[in-house]
Amino acid sequence: MAQTRIPIVGGNWKMNTDSSSGEALARNIAAGFPAIEGVETFICPPFPYLARVAGAIEGSGVVLAAQDVYFQESGAYTGEVSTAMLKDCGCGAVLLGHSERRHVIGETDDLINQKTHAALDAGLTAVLCVGETLEQRESGKTDAVNKRQLLAGLDGVSAAQMRSVVIAYEPVWAIGTGMTAMPDDAQSAHAAIRGVLGNLYEQETAEAMRIQYGGSCKPSNASELFSQPDVDGGLIGGASLNPDDFLGILQAAAKS
Repeated sequence: MAQTRIPIVGGNWKMNTDSSSGEALARNIAAGFPAIEGVETFICPPFPYLARVAGAIEGSGVVLAAQDVYFQESGAYTGEVSTAMLKDCGCGAVLLGHSERRHVIGETDDLINQKTHAALDAGLTAVLCVGETLEQRESGKTDAVNKRQLLAGLDGVSAAQMRSVVIAYEPVWAIGTGMTAMPDDAQSAHAAIRGVLGNLYEQETAEAMRIQYGGSCKPSNASELFSQPDVDGGLIGGASLNPDDFLGILQAAAKS
């Protein structure tokens, strides 16, 4: 069953690039991507550069995604961005509940769930991020934390809507630290996540879900990570800022 899932790799640029470097990065990725078959990809520039990057990747098959969104359609929400604004910029997907939004900004499970519904209602692909901290991992709470975040984030989401959801497992302790989950550890977490989805929906829905790994994934370890049966690509941070590295990771996903 796993072989029927098309790998998906996302590039999260976080608070990096400027208008010129972001456009150049996007153009380089867009130029190399059409030659790589059997994988889907999206890139997440900072908000100010969405429209410019949209032009740089037009026609390439690379999907434009945002790093966050607010759940209200419009109104007096200073500093926030709506789903309509994202779509107006050309976005087809959005990250939700990224660990830095949870642990740095302080987003709650309930807020992330509201954002998930807003994204799905707007026709955007919802990339729902889950993952444990180092303290939670060392306490043996990895699966419990992931289950809680999944159940909360997907509360009220139908099986039909799950066709537009991607799950990204991010071990928080491995983001930006150079530490990476061993392939067996990543597989164990992904299998447990798929098990939660199977209980929440039905096995067919769970088997169709794509679960990305996000945590210091780079060209040197991508093939081994993506070869695991329940790892369906990656959500890439630092390595997505180098077009050669990102394209190399895409090639590894395509071969998996």
